[in-house]
Amino acid sequence: MDTKKYSDVKDEVLVERLRDGESEVESFLLDKYKNLVKVKAHSMFILGAEPDDLIQEGMIGLVKAIRDYDAGRDASFYTFADLCVSRQIYTAVKASGRKKHMPLNTYVSISSENDSENGGEIRTSMARANVSNPEAMLIDKENVEKIENYIENELSDFERQALELYITGMNYSAIAKVLGKEEKATDNALTRAKSKLRKFLDAERN
Repeated sequence: MDTKKYSDVKDEVLVERLRDGESEVESFLLDKYKNLVKVKAHSMFILGAEPDDLIQEGMIGLVKAIRDYDAGRDASFYTFADLCVSRQIYTAVKASGRKKHMPLNTYVSISSENDSENGGEIRTSMARANVSNPEAMLIDKENVEKIENYIENELSDFERQALELYITGMNYSAIAKVLGKEEKATDNALTRAKSKLRKFLDAERN
C-alpha cells in the first residue's frame, strides 16, 4: 500500500474517503495509530490483564473509532480515537476481574504538594519502588494487599474506577469521558477517593 498519498491528508478527510469506498484508508489509519494503542495498553497494564490482550482490545477500540467517528458531532479524530481505545481497554480490564490494582513492586505516593492540573488537590502518582532506599517507600510490597483490599471494599465503584484511571496517568476530564460521567462528578469522586486513601495511609503509618 502506498501510504504517501495519505500522509498529508487530515484524518477527518480520510474517514470520509473510507466511507466513500477507499478501503486502503482503514489500513493506513490502523497503522498510524497503532503506537497510540500500545501506549494506552502499557499505561493500563498496571490495572491487570495481559499486555497482548490489552493491545488487541485497543485495536478493536481503534476500529470502532474509525467506524463511528462523526466530524459534525465529535472533536478531532485523534481525540475520539484516544477515547475509544481507552474505553475499550478499560472495559476489558474490568471484564478480566482486575487481577490487580497495581504491581507488587510499585507504590502510591500521596502528598499535599500543589497539583497544577487539579488546583492544588492531593496528587497521586505511581512509581517503581526503590528497594535500595526503603525510607522513600510509602507503601512497600508487604502492604500492597492491604491497600488493594481497602480500595476494593471502602471506595464506591465510581471512586475506585476514577482512582484506577488516574493512576494510569489520565486527568479527570479524560476519566470522565472513559466512564461516561460528568466532569464535575468525576472530579468530586476522584477527590473523595484520594482523600479516603490518604487518611487510610496516614492511619497505617501511625
